[in-house]
Amino acid sequence: MRAEITGIGMYVPPRVITNHDLEKILDTSDEWITTRTGIKERRIAEEWEKASDLALKASQEALENAGKTPKEIDAVVVATSTPDMTFPSTACFLADKLGCSKPMAFDISAACSGFIYGLTVGNSFISSGQFENVLVVGTEVFSQIIDWGDRSTAVIFGDGAGAVVLSKTTEDRGIFSAVMKSDGSHWGSLYCPVGEKLRMRGRETFKLAIKSMETASLKALNQAGVTLDDIQLVVPHQANIRIINALAERLGLPEEKVFSNIHKYGNTSAASIPIAMYEAFKEGRFKKGDYLLLTAFGGGLTWGAVVIKF
Repeated sequence: MRAEITGIGMYVPPRVITNHDLEKILDTSDEWITTRTGIKERRIAEEWEKASDLALKASQEALENAGKTPKEIDAVVVATSTPDMTFPSTACFLADKLGCSKPMAFDISAACSGFIYGLTVGNSFISSGQFENVLVVGTEVFSQIIDWGDRSTAVIFGDGAGAVVLSKTTEDRGIFSAVMKSDGSHWGSLYCPVGEKLRMRGRETFKLAIKSMETASLKALNQAGVTLDDIQLVVPHQANIRIINALAERLGLPEEKVFSNIHKYGNTSAASIPIAMYEAFKEGRFKKGDYLLLTAFGGGLTWGAVVIKF
């Protein structure tokens, strides 16, 4: 018995901030941002919007697509670096807004790797027989922790949420393997002190991200008993187009096998993989029965990879 994805949803705020908008407040240009990051625009939440507000809309769509009601959800797992409060957890707020029936609810703080950490936890709950349905959400309002005067970070991040419903299955599908790692000795590469703004050492983060995601991906494939030839689509964390391209090159993958939507949303941290999965599915880039490789890297440092038969 393992967990399969039975429903997926996403939500991004309607407000769009383009590179040309940023040119007006920063010493930067559309060409500079596009060349170095691949980002053309990003979505920004309103000041009153919280991570749970974005998560609610993504979760409602995921539940509808799964044919599940909130009452059927046994656990709510929310990956976020921008929680509504220090406590209670954003997952508790989300479960209440959804109208769930007193599920287990908690947050995961693993930065951009949070969603695949959440998939791993949800799969463990289901494969052990403890739960039947788990809602896993990645949701971020990074606009609220960005220093809008720092061009090295202000141009990169955006807001959004993505959600999946995991349900038990005994069929030949679901989460086949997961490799999760961390290394706290590199915490200074990407971090956000309490009550302050996000800080990043871009060059150091770039090098570590590519190597870590490559290693985790190959290990996850080996554990799942599949090869890159079996993978229909790789869905990496949308951090930087140069990181995505370098990872594809290291893995020997053609462009059509690696999905990217970073040009539209920027880096939405824990929300980036479920948002990308949602859009890739809608575009017909994969279908039921196909193998997917998900891989991410984030502050902590944290990283990992998951192989799924959708």
